[in-house]
Formats: sequence, structure tokens, C-alpha cells
Amino acid sequence: MSEERFQGSPASEREAEPAPERSGEAEAGSAEPAPSDAERIAALEAERDEAIDRWKRTAADFDNFRKRAAREREAMVALANERLIAELLPILDDLERALDAAAQHEEARLEEGVRLVHRSLASLLERHGVEPIATDGPFDPHVHEALLTQPSDEAEEGSVIDVIQKGYRLGDRVVRPARVVVAAPPQPPPEPQPQENDG
Repeated sequence: MSEERFQGSPASEREAEPAPERSGEAEAGSAEPAPSDAERIAALEAERDEAIDRWKRTAADFDNFRKRAAREREAMVALANERLIAELLPILDDLERALDAAAQHEEARLEEGVRLVHRSLASLLERHGVEPIATDGPFDPHVHEALLTQPSDEAEEGSVIDVIQKGYRLGDRVVRPARVVVAAPPQPPPEPQPQENDG
């Protein structure tokens, strides 16, 4: 009986030897994805690419929105400043007129007080970027408003010869044009009338 067991052992070992080859074939088969797995991977990659593309578009849209909102906010602030300055300018005009009147009447204390207020207000406007529009030189329709023309022998035709109301600009924008008198060509002297001789 012990011989049968001994002889049977090698046979059973030989039968068991091919098993590792089969397990190797099974491993080789599982290493290659089935077509359904490959399709699933391709679909997931496509979804990933689409999600990345959507994210990039959303990020670009948000960046554009942020820039547009900043531009609109700056425009609103500039418009509010412009309105405020336009309302302050008549005060500056009144103070300038008061200074002129006080200087003529030699009321030194009144003149000094008004001059101080005028200087403070002018300084405030200057700090906010308000500048008076230059009026020496030729008439410029972009920054001047011609209220009158006046014949002049001394000034060049088309040049500003008097300022009725000062103009101001805020940066590149004209808040109020300067109202001016413009030189016109001098009028020719009247032709002498022929005198009638009494017979």
C-alpha cells in the first residue's frame, strides 16, 4: 500500500505541473482591457477634457466680467466727480466776482477772507484733477464757447481776446467750456460821402 502511494505521488505531481501555465494565460488575458473597458476609459477622458474646457471658459468669462465691472465702477466714480465739480464751479465764479468787487472798494479784510475761501476751493478742485482751460491763443471749439466776436486791430483774427466765464477740465474731459470773446477782422473805415457843391 505504501508503494501505491509512492508511485501515485509523482503522477499527481505531473498532473499538477501544467496548472501554473494556465494561471499565466489567465493573467495575460486580464492585462489586456476588454473593449468595453477601453470605451469606458475613452468616454471618461472625453468627459474630463470637456470639463477642463468648460472650466477654462468659465474662468475667462469671470475674468472678463471682473474687468468690465471695474471699468464700469471707474466710469461711475468719474461721472459722480464730474457732476460734483460742475456744481462747485458756480461757487468759484461767485468768489472770483466778490474778490473783484472787494478789490475795487478797497475793503481789505473782506477781500482777504474771500481770497482765502477762493484759494481753498481752487486747491480742492486742483487736488481732484480739475484744471482751468487755457484761453490765451487761438479759439478752440473743443474747449471754448464763443459768445461774441469783436473786431480788433491788435489781436489776430480767430484768437481769444476776452473771457466771460472760465472753463475747466477734469483730466481729458471738458467739464465746462470757457466762454470767450473771439477777435474778428477789423471793420473798414466808412467810405466818405461825396459832398454836394452848392452852385
